[in-house]
Amino acid sequence: MAKKTEILMNRISISSAVARIAHEILDKKTDVDELVIIGIQRRGVYLAKRIADNIYKFREKSVNVGILDITLYRDDLSILSQHPIINGTDIGFVVDNKNVVIVDDVLFTGRTIRAAIDAIIDIGRPKTIWVAVLIDRGHKELPIKANFVGKNVCTSKDEIVNVYLDEIDGKEFVDKF
Repeated sequence: MAKKTEILMNRISISSAVARIAHEILDKKTDVDELVIIGIQRRGVYLAKRIADNIYKFREKSVNVGILDITLYRDDLSILSQHPIINGTDIGFVVDNKNVVIVDDVLFTGRTIRAAIDAIIDIGRPKTIWVAVLIDRGHKELPIKANFVGKNVCTSKDEIVNVYLDEIDGKEFVDKF
């Protein structure tokens, strides 16, 4: 029997969640000048840009947005592929003494965020590192927790959560099956 697909978020709920995350980041009472946002390749990059766009709408101040590829920091790299695909990192600003927000689409085991923290610490020494995710689906294997969550979703370990964004997929929704 085929698994049933369930739509978790649509275009409107994704947009609302991103705006709420931006507000929650600003509610931390951080100076926008001390804030940088770094999206994890691939979908985290577009979510990071959207969060920064919302912060600009709310405060009329731009926030630096960087792109982080954590491929070489993964603890399962040898299992994934002998020839991993590197999408590239582009962080053209200093992270020292900044409040860094790492953005990803789905938080599952915590291993991707751990790799991102390692990569950022190799670049510099932030004041703080916060985590923002569109979906937190539980099942952490590491003591990693998101500070900002678009939606918490109960899943079994064998279920799959997919995030589709216009910029990559030409459609916008989140589903699980």
